[in-house]
Amino acid sequence: MTDLLINNKNAYITWGVRMGDGFLDTIGAPAPMKEFIENKSRLEHGKRVIVSNSKLDEREITLSFTIEGSSQMDYQAKKKSFFEELYKGTVDIQIPGNNNDTYHLIYLGKSVSYGQSIDRTFGKLSAKFCEPNPSVRS
Repeated sequence: MTDLLINNKNAYITWGVRMGDGFLDTIGAPAPMKEFIENKSRLEHGKRVIVSNSKLDEREITLSFTIEGSSQMDYQAKKKSFFEELYKGTVDIQIPGNNNDTYHLIYLGKSVSYGQSIDRTFGKLSAKFCEPNPSVRS
């Protein structure tokens, strides 16, 4: 079974990419809410808060990935190809074993951390993404 699809491609077969530490916890966390409409008036006690028609807000998340290659050259090629996929900006993520949702993310390219093994065949990447509209996951 495919663990991770990125832009409808099997991430492991295409780039040697798997979900890193806390990936499922981060992507599955609830989206924040937009602030409720409030009104304070000197003519009334307290304040009015309109809670009907609540809306979700965008969210920024940091996802961790691992990249694995069979050799140094294979690893470098897969890493470069994966970065090129991220640089396209739009990243649709699906986790078939978890749920049927498609997370429509935008790669922000900031707060990126990266590390590579001594044998240069394995690496870890953490990158920041924006989910502009968490209510649309189909």
